[in-house]
Amino acid sequence: MIELAPSILSADFAHLADQVARAAEGGGTIIHVDVMDGHFVPNITLGPQLVWISVHVEACRHLDRTLNLIKSHDCHGGVVINPATPVEMLSEVLDVVDYVLVMSVNPGFGAQPFIPNSLHKLRKIRELREQRNLNYRIEVDGGVALDTVAKVVRAGAEILVAGNAVFSHGDPMINAQNLLKAAFEATLQKV
Repeated sequence: MIELAPSILSADFAHLADQVARAAEGGGTIIHVDVMDGHFVPNITLGPQLVWISVHVEACRHLDRTLNLIKSHDCHGGVVINPATPVEMLSEVLDVVDYVLVMSVNPGFGAQPFIPNSLHKLRKIRELREQRNLNYRIEVDGGVALDTVAKVVRAGAEILVAGNAVFSHGDPMINAQNLLKAAFEATLQKV
């Protein structure tokens, strides 16, 4: 099942409720909130009171402990991997996570271009899930737009984080519908 997670990082905060409602009407099922602290990335955003909590493998010294702590509070725990980090860094926590988020841009700012090597990572994470008979979801964040959505879905992405493509131009409802339509069409083309 493909889900769209509109990222409010690109929304107009003066009209946040309206924009989120329109994105949800268009098919968005998860609202993605980037929590940035000014240390791991150079930007600062909102605080972390969410139900889905994910941590960057590169920023977490005790990843297994952190993921188990998140899950002990009845939250879904996920791990995030940056563009230059090898998938092998996730090997020892894949049996703990509820989802793996592949960053397809360098984290810190919205509206960046998609990094094509992310497709290889998505495929590898999907293959590892199948090989190990695990059930985590695969998520992608960064540069997800009409020109990239089919590629990421065919590579294995099931949760699509899209901020700029949903909120930066036009009606968020129509933008979300168009992204989901392209994603669903791509599932029919999966090999």
